[in-house]
Amino acid sequence: MRASAWPLAIASVGVASRAHAAGPPLTLPEDARSVFVVRNDEPVFAAPEERAPRRGSARADALLPLYAARRGGGCAGTWLQVGTSAWICDTHVRVTAEPPIEVPPEPPSYPLGLPHRYFWVGPAGSFAYARLRSAEAGEPDRQLEPGFALAILEVRDQPGTREPFGFAASGQWVPMRDLAPVRPKLFHGEEIVGGQLDLGWVVSDEAPVFRAPAGARAASDAAVRFERVSVLERRRSRGAEWVRVAADRWLRARDLAVPTPAPLPDGLLPGERWIDVDLASQTLTAYEGERAVFATLVSTGKGRAGTETATPRGNHRVWVKLESHDMDNLEDPGAGSYYAIQRVPFVMFFLRGYGLHGTFWHERFGAVRSHGCVNLAPLDAQRLFHWTSPKLPPGWSAAFPTPYEPGTLVRVR
Repeated sequence: MRASAWPLAIASVGVASRAHAAGPPLTLPEDARSVFVVRNDEPVFAAPEERAPRRGSARADALLPLYAARRGGGCAGTWLQVGTSAWICDTHVRVTAEPPIEVPPEPPSYPLGLPHRYFWVGPAGSFAYARLRSAEAGEPDRQLEPGFALAILEVRDQPGTREPFGFAASGQWVPMRDLAPVRPKLFHGEEIVGGQLDLGWVVSDEAPVFRAPAGARAASDAAVRFERVSVLERRRSRGAEWVRVAADRWLRARDLAVPTPAPLPDGLLPGERWIDVDLASQTLTAYEGERAVFATLVSTGKGRAGTETATPRGNHRVWVKLESHDMDNLEDPGAGSYYAIQRVPFVMFFLRGYGLHGTFWHERFGAVRSHGCVNLAPLDAQRLFHWTSPKLPPGWSAAFPTPYEPGTLVRVR
């Protein structure tokens, strides 16, 4: 899937770095410890000045640490420092005596790789309502088509009834009787020991096993989709390629997806992390310098090269990371069918609206499927989101690269 629109008012982001005049430091109240964020996606800037480059966005209800205060342009009140080169205007925040959010020793980890509970709108569709008490008593605020995916943040019974409604990320209430829970498979990639790419995965629903290349089929032996195999030997026989995965156990290469080593891109620092996406094998490999550290299956764009639904080849760098991002094509009049997915998890955009992200609406990893993005299994997206840069500080919903923390390089070949 590709984002239908660039997130976070991108037109205001790509401002060249420059010196910004700022007023002298201001004295804070003695008990001031944190900044409470009132609205979601509150902009954070690199300096106390609205013309400064964007550093990211803060989540609603976050308690960010408070370090300093200054006057500066573009803020009718006071600029508050909430991190290294991170400033937020006090217009939509409150200074509090509460302790700030703690920095965990490890990033948050979700067992399914999903930060929310996701549900499908059922075959009859549904309606969404602004108020729980009056839901279904009057006109709905929104119609939901079958197959739309909602992130449900809370479930409550409607007052005076035992009818449960879910509070969706859109800020509206939806009857739970119209929804079905998302149940993603727990496929995930593999950590690479010793840097050797000697593994692969079965990508056919059922792959026959042979005793030798083009030889007799092993009786009642078959490999199943997503089975992880070792790549011990390759051989061509009778015009086809074969892979030995164990003693006297051969599979046809066409039933497998096997990552291939990639040369080091130019311009990287020694040991720098980077990602290789191989369109031919539909695999992704994460590297630290020349050493492979992780590999998995992906689904890239299904369009022909150069079209909007193809994943663009080349070397790119992550230009923004978002904890989640809504994706849809509802404003495309030429779409053959419509989709809407709330809070797609762990998004790493590397070129305009193309990026890596978690995917729970299909399980065809190892085959082209997306509208241009690189689809990852949820557990893999979570793993790579925490591994790539820039890092997302606690309480933030988005982070942009900085000169001292550039975005991770993503090569698509």
